[in-house]
Amino acid sequence: EVQLQASGGGLVQPGGSLRLSCTASGLHFNAYVMSWIRQAPGKDFEWVSSISRDGDGASYADSVKGRFTMSRDNAKNTVYLQMSSLKPEDTAVYYCAASTTRYISSYLRTESAYDYWGQGTQVTVSS
Repeated sequence: EVQLQASGGGLVQPGGSLRLSCTASGLHFNAYVMSWIRQAPGKDFEWVSSISRDGDGASYADSVKGRFTMSRDNAKNTVYLQMSSLKPEDTAVYYCAASTTRYISSYLRTESAYDYWGQGTQVTVSS
């Protein structure tokens, strides 16, 4: 059984930082491009970032570019999202997701690109 376990969410003040983690099991981790996708209350899913299978390349949504950094440790089957300079508009449930697509492309901005999803972790940015 494939599982993606996300953690690290919480309540943080504007301007603060959080690091999310997502640990995978039951799959050949380094065969998957990994992404973070978020959903704010009452809004559609929003792609946040993706990282290549070997971790050498990452892509970010314009809304988070320069503030968020995605990384992965294939030895630990884990991806991370380091979030800094957080804004209230970053408030959302953050999901990690795995895709068998070979390369990072705009296709990863669609929900249908993903084979597996984690359960999500809540991030709330508020004073």
